[in-house]
Amino acid sequence: MAWFSLTADVKHEELERTESILHDCEPSGLEVRDGPGGMPGIRAPASGEAIVVAYFDGKVAASKAEKELKKSNPAARTTIEKVEDKDWSTEWKTRIKNVTVGRLWVGPPWDVEKAAPHLMRLVIEPKMAFGTGDHPTTSLCLAAVDMFMAAHAGASVLDIGTGTGVLAFAAAKLGASRVVATDNDPVAVALAKEAARENDIDGVEISTKSLKQVSGTFDLVVANILANTLIELAPLIVPKVGKRLVLAGILAPQAESVSGTFVKRGLTALEPTAQGEWVRLDFERR
Repeated sequence: MAWFSLTADVKHEELERTESILHDCEPSGLEVRDGPGGMPGIRAPASGEAIVVAYFDGKVAASKAEKELKKSNPAARTTIEKVEDKDWSTEWKTRIKNVTVGRLWVGPPWDVEKAAPHLMRLVIEPKMAFGTGDHPTTSLCLAAVDMFMAAHAGASVLDIGTGTGVLAFAAAKLGASRVVATDNDPVAVALAKEAARENDIDGVEISTKSLKQVSGTFDLVVANILANTLIELAPLIVPKVGKRLVLAGILAPQAESVSGTFVKRGLTALEPTAQGEWVRLDFERR
């Protein structure tokens, strides 16, 4: 078996779209470098840029992915290289970190012993879906879910673009009365259902339903997806909001445009929260 890596240097605002495109090409692994201070010996991105590395079983698959990326982003600087023979089944684990946010610990199964005993644990096996907890957008949302549930016991929660299901599961662990998780990717839904079983979480409704097919309104709606997609879905998201809306997956330069879209539809913007170059936008229905 010969492994090949496709490395793409892109502008930071193209990062999430690049991740999405390469994810759809079904790589065996996906690595993101979106800031300074990486691992020793690993090339960091230039200022204002990010690096995405996708790993494929064979050069043909890597070349096909490169063509797909270039269709969407011709300016991406790409290289394909044969990967040094390593035990990738364990090598990639060194890149996954556990996080503690409020009352929650989220991390991979090999780190469970590191969780403080008083914290609620969510064990997420990193696979082909976004949301292991260590990305800034996910941790920003986890903090918002924790704070809202602390103030609104038994609230109902809708998680749009659930990925691994980590935000939906956090809400369930924190006492939500109803939790609905949707994603248009059947693979993500299957993995989220698997993760629910592994965490002994019952009652979370996980499906590929569109927002039009989801009934009712929710006290808390969370959507951690691409900024452009948030704007496109605004007409469907806003009617689902009962009390609070939390949006993430937004880079600082995109925040004003996203916020304005939802304010125009009747929601009141709260103070944004930033982590590095990522911004979380919170809204209330008043």
